[in-house]
Amino acid sequence: MAKIKDPENTILMELKDGIVTIELLPDVAPLHCERMKDLVRTGQYDNVAFHRVIDGFMAQTGDVQNGNMENNFNLRAAGTGGSSLPNVRAEFSKLPHDRCTIGAARSQSPDSANSQFFINFSDNNFLNGQYTVYGRVISGMEHVDAITRGEPAENPDRMISMKVVADEKPAAKKPAAKKPAAKKPAAKKPAAKKPAAKKPAAKKPAAKKD
Repeated sequence: MAKIKDPENTILMELKDGIVTIELLPDVAPLHCERMKDLVRTGQYDNVAFHRVIDGFMAQTGDVQNGNMENNFNLRAAGTGGSSLPNVRAEFSKLPHDRCTIGAARSQSPDSANSQFFINFSDNNFLNGQYTVYGRVISGMEHVDAITRGEPAENPDRMISMKVVADEKPAAKKPAAKKPAAKKPAAKKPAAKKPAAKKPAAKKPAAKKD
């Protein structure tokens, strides 16, 4: 996984093949970033289908009204709806629609973006200045590349879940196993001194008698 600089503005998208990490760009498009986080935090993106996936172009999803594959899913209507929240005004910038960038889907009105978004498979610079760029995939793009193609596909892939990294609880750390204290070598007792052997007293020569 890529290094996460700003947990509050980083999204984890779970797909069938793995986790996709998305870095939001609040300095460029703050309204769109807040909208994505609002929908993520309320669980509205979970199980939403990728209803329009065009090879060499982009993968589109985010219709929370008609695209939830676990709640009144309507394959034909997927892509025609949004959320219950008001539309978001355009936040066009000079950022190009390069491969891995996230763009806000909309209708003909520039200010009609709501919940739908797309991930660019290629450098789609003909979209520059027409659709708001507000994020980029920083890891897991290979999982995006593996999304089933179709407009829509008969059995479309989905966003299994979406999470804001800042909301994830860190895994509890297990207490480190205590190492048994090293046994100190027993102090050696000084060897008992043996009493010195007594030397026999030297015999004095007997005095000679005259």
